[in-house]
Amino acid sequence: MRNLPTVTRYLLIANLIIYLLASAMQRYGVDLNVWGGLHYCAADSFHWWQPFTYMFLHANLSHLFFNMFAVWMFAPVIENEWGERRFLIYYLVCGLGAALVQEGVWALMLGNMSLSYGAAALSQYAYFLNTIGASGAVFGILFAFGWLYPDVPMYIIFVPVPIRARVFVIIYALIELFAGLGTVAGLTADHVAHFAHLGGMLFGWLLILFWKKTGWRNPFEGFGRTKDSDDTGRFGGYHYKKRV
Repeated sequence: MRNLPTVTRYLLIANLIIYLLASAMQRYGVDLNVWGGLHYCAADSFHWWQPFTYMFLHANLSHLFFNMFAVWMFAPVIENEWGERRFLIYYLVCGLGAALVQEGVWALMLGNMSLSYGAAALSQYAYFLNTIGASGAVFGILFAFGWLYPDVPMYIIFVPVPIRARVFVIIYALIELFAGLGTVAGLTADHVAHFAHLGGMLFGWLLILFWKKTGWRNPFEGFGRTKDSDDTGRFGGYHYKKRV
């Protein structure tokens, strides 16, 4: 943990502590996942803090593990590239953007349901809409890695050949898109907020483009991929630009 950059380390610690706290509070009848999870914005159970707090809550240990494993895998490289402040802003924007997209999907779903079941049933159903987890921010991190290091070979279990990072990100995004459409259409019911994952990627992409356009600290000067021998860092040979 001491070898991890600051923000990444504290994100891992914060998510673990909050998970343990939520587990302990359940023994006393207090469900932090309901109180801090993201609810539909028009429901009585919605509170203003939920678009922020939901990304630090997890349903179970495996949910926490896989999200934090992805943070541990990819976040240090991005934080070392962008710095603490920029990485933290990026992480939070991706998480908040994922919440915004999920709210929009819920609004569309409930709008269609109201035509079939009426306002009373709609209000009762909206109360149970709830999502938690850092997945939206994690997908934003994954997108940033694929953007910064598009040619890094990634080895995936059961896939016998390496896949470039940018190809992996595109494939993963398409899987989430089709899974999300299947959920909305009623073809699947896996209780996963697929569009929130896509929302994290979308807002990550928009933020990167904004930084590129405004030139904040000129992070994208000389934009373009090279594999020069003077590149440094863990994935320096696959960096999207030539280091100066």
